Amino acid sequence: MVGQSPLEPSEGRAAVLLEPFVHQVGGHLSLLRYDEHTVCKPLVSQELSFYEALPLAMRQFTPQYKGIVSVQLRRDSLGNLALLASPSLQAESAVGDSSGAVWHRHRRAAGSDCAKWSHTQLTKTCKDSCPGKMLVRTDLQSCTDPLLEDANGNQPERKSHNPWGLHCHRQHLNRLSSKHSENKLHQFLLLENVVSKYSYPCILDLKMGTRQHGDDASEEKRARHIRKCQQSTSASLGVRIGGMQVYQADTGHFLCKDKYYGRKLSAEGFRQTLRQFLCNGNRLRTELLEPIVLRLKALLSVIRKQSSYRFYSSSLLIIYDGQEHKEHTAPLGSHLHFPRTNCSPPQGAQHSRVDVRMIDFAHTTFRGSKGNHTTHDGPDQGYIFGLENLIRILQSLSEGK
Repeated sequence: MVGQSPLEPSEGRAAVLLEPFVHQVGGHLSLLRYDEHTVCKPLVSQELSFYEALPLAMRQFTPQYKGIVSVQLRRDSLGNLALLASPSLQAESAVGDSSGAVWHRHRRAAGSDCAKWSHTQLTKTCKDSCPGKMLVRTDLQSCTDPLLEDANGNQPERKSHNPWGLHCHRQHLNRLSSKHSENKLHQFLLLENVVSKYSYPCILDLKMGTRQHGDDASEEKRARHIRKCQQSTSASLGVRIGGMQVYQADTGHFLCKDKYYGRKLSAEGFRQTLRQFLCNGNRLRTELLEPIVLRLKALLSVIRKQSSYRFYSSSLLIIYDGQEHKEHTAPLGSHLHFPRTNCSPPQGAQHSRVDVRMIDFAHTTFRGSKGNHTTHDGPDQGYIFGLENLIRILQSLSEGK
């Protein structure tokens, strides 16, 4: 997956073949895997401005910014499209040694037999992402896409990935190939892979706030986003489901939901989906509720102090590991016949590791940000409203309501 760079052969640098990130559960831009600990996405100047001016208090709640890399669209002899990243001096300087030799990566043996990801050839997945496991596709919009499932509506075992990331990747390749020549260099942001430490990452992507359009949105885009908010829990709760994957211990598969599912939910449906996110097929993992709420409260405290920031169209990830420690597993046989949205709570369960991260800042604005022509006063009340409701609902689940 690392070869001689076609862009800078004289310098002996290594080019990296970018792969779809198999744990992308939401968004519309393609998120790509650079190495085990690093992902990359198309650079948007407003998002770069945010990371460059990131307040110290917010750093624990955002991915680590690792720099910028140049990416080129290439076509092989069979006509397959791929994206190659070529390290730049700017990115190398920004990353330093903390990335674990990000520019000359060495794959683990489990992932060394990955096939080449391309526009027309999506036949394998990275086996080191979730060894031997599948992801179950449910409620995905493009249900007739042959790249995502077979003619019978089933997801073949050889495609062991979350279909949403591949859907975004294919659309991204289509846009690039139709609008730009193969010689054009594209700039991508390098960011921390916030789920790399999890064996079976369970991820909830939440669109936060009561407003989603940026200050620079056209009238048509503004009207479209206002309509989406009014017709979803964004208006009533300040938060809606943008995507989800949950490891199901009883089947060894992931349960996946996409943003179209989230847009249709009522307030009660949103609450039930939060419950489903904490259910592993055997039981409700109530030991996760307290650490998630504590981290959300810590984030809420930070957001309340960020005057002039508006996190329009950003998302919040809640993450935990689907692989349980032995002391958290349910008694033998207890998984039989439990509905996935009505799991039994555990006995004597302990706290598990969880994470909460803000992502997607392409429309985030703040005083002093580049290209910002509108300055807002005070903290982002729409975001705060969503956080407060999210905390309230999770607390009600912990109380058994």
